[in-house]
Amino acid sequence: MQTIYGDREKCYNCYRPKISCMCQHVNPIDTKTKFIILMHPKEFKKVKNGTGHLTHLSLKNSKLFIGTDFTNHKEINKTISTCNCYILYPSKDAINISKQSLFEDKSTDTNKERVIFLIDSTWSCSLKMLRDSKNLKQLKHISFETIKPSEFKIKQQPQEYCLSTIESTLSVLEILNEQGIEDIDKKSIEGFLNPFYNMIEYQVKCIENPLSNAVRYRKRDNFNFRQQ
Repeated sequence: MQTIYGDREKCYNCYRPKISCMCQHVNPIDTKTKFIILMHPKEFKKVKNGTGHLTHLSLKNSKLFIGTDFTNHKEINKTISTCNCYILYPSKDAINISKQSLFEDKSTDTNKERVIFLIDSTWSCSLKMLRDSKNLKQLKHISFETIKPSEFKIKQQPQEYCLSTIESTLSVLEILNEQGIEDIDKKSIEGFLNPFYNMIEYQVKCIENPLSNAVRYRKRDNFNFRQQ
């Protein structure tokens, strides 16, 4: 589905301009774990190089909510009260899933659905979202370790270890697969970043040919989901 914003036609599915629509490169995968993406309103407006929407489209078992304070969000509160919930955030008390399997978390009820919240925002805005959303404070934090640098070539990273939302999600999926929590086939894992790679390729072409009809982009900070 497509819609018109101003004088530029846009895809209503990936929220990118039609000329740079990435939907054809998305091959959504199914997961046992449910993912809930909390997107800051500023990220929603940054349709040219945001990866939150691509992450949502790439995960069948996922939902995306836009906002800054989710304290009174009925669906999120219901999820927190009925599921085993974690939030991907590299705090000092976070469970490092690279070293500890979530199977080892004895405080969880194995009969409940596992949910991982993902924050799609810059570092400073993410901190504010966590401060304002009182219901998120009760969630256990998880983080991971990886030696893979971000491939977000069109963005200036605040630190070399920072990853985009979709790259961080892939790292989590790979770890959960290794732990036996997920059972995602190799082909799906290998193709998860296809829309991300194609988005980068398109933006690089825009840079190399600034006089074309390509969509411009602006560098911004990126959020780090890794263990610090």
